[in-house]
Amino acid sequence: MNILLICTEKLPVPNIRGGAIQTYIGGVVPLLSRSHKITIIGRSDPELPDEETVNGIRFLRFDSQGVLDIYMSNVIPYLEASTEEYDLIHIFNRPKMVLPVASVKPNARIVLSMHNDMFNPLKLNKEEGDAIVQRVETIVTISNYIGAAICKDYPQAESKIRTIYSGVDLSKFAPWKQSQAALRDRESIRDQHKLGNKKVILFVGRLSRNKGPHVLVRAMSNLKHSDAVLVIVGAAWYSDDRISDYIAYLRALAEKSPIPVMTTGYVQASEVHKWFCAADVFVCTSIWEEPLARVHYEAMAAGLPLITTARGGNPEIIRGNNGVIIQNPEDPVEYATNLNNMLSNVNNARQMGLHGRKLVEDHFTWNHVAGQIQEVWENPPAAAEVPTEIISEFAAAEGPTETVSESAAAEGPTEIVSESTAAEGPTETVSESAAVEGQTETIPE
Repeated sequence: MNILLICTEKLPVPNIRGGAIQTYIGGVVPLLSRSHKITIIGRSDPELPDEETVNGIRFLRFDSQGVLDIYMSNVIPYLEASTEEYDLIHIFNRPKMVLPVASVKPNARIVLSMHNDMFNPLKLNKEEGDAIVQRVETIVTISNYIGAAICKDYPQAESKIRTIYSGVDLSKFAPWKQSQAALRDRESIRDQHKLGNKKVILFVGRLSRNKGPHVLVRAMSNLKHSDAVLVIVGAAWYSDDRISDYIAYLRALAEKSPIPVMTTGYVQASEVHKWFCAADVFVCTSIWEEPLARVHYEAMAAGLPLITTARGGNPEIIRGNNGVIIQNPEDPVEYATNLNNMLSNVNNARQMGLHGRKLVEDHFTWNHVAGQIQEVWENPPAAAEVPTEIISEFAAAEGPTETVSESAAAEGPTEIVSESTAAEGPTETVSESAAVEGQTETIPE
């Protein structure tokens, strides 16, 4: 089939700036392109040409300035003018693009992948959402949590929801006791940063209040292991090493910690895996309803025991004895108690890590993900399309109606400042100073 993938306006593909969605696309497309002709539309970047073909995959890049309206004002006219017909168009995390795309490519099947709850009433009006749900063939979600959130507002979507969890490169993220390359990376990082034989507690992610690293820093006051060190990998935003109010606050907390706390700043996507190799325990501290951060997959692939939070889709990744779920993500003592248990029971922690690695090998490789996507592509359900006049009505209304502040919301579940830094979803619009004070933030995209 001739298939078009449309990425979001925030970060380019391939994931040279990081991003969970960009990493996801980069992981599955080389496998899917063996059976299908694939074109990827994404945002432009100074380091990438506007058009190129790499290993048979065509890339088209359009200016967006990180704003959805600008992105659509370039992408939609291009598609309308193009004579190329696509059998299927797969849109990532931007339901607002569905009807405008359908209006200019009415014969294409449309699949929508959701990495965040972008159907939330604060982001999408009900009438348009109903039309989108009717028009798309399948809604792929990265966690059951996201599927349930969509169905809460759009119960008619239930039959179209399909959870496909994310994946990870098993060769890049590997246990240091099983991989010579991982062992070299571990020794190199530890030597470079004078970590020696310390017990390394690792956090990887965007540094914002809703990601919760400040709670982990506070937990160090209750840690009973003086030979431990907390390493915080990440920055306020992808490829951005500015010192936000929140980061300044986080570093001030770190200076008072009885346990050493190291902050790395922004780390390139190609280098982040080395920190997983160097670590002994991985902690995800999400306070917000995280869709399901991809750092979990990376930590498990590296053979690390997990501590994560009972927020959003994160608990879905804890299966059996691969980690621990924090019930109150704003309680430093709960983190400290679980960290003390893990660091005191090394064999049990190691078994957790091995169990996580096996879980990834059995369920969360890019081969698994690509196979499930291919199944969606090649096995269409009975089609139920929106009448053309409804599509046209919303497409016409889709002009630059969003405010810049709405559409400029940052992307990053995953994910984070690197492959992992995308918290699988966009950043919050709250100011960092408000984050420090704990004020309510708007729902992340």
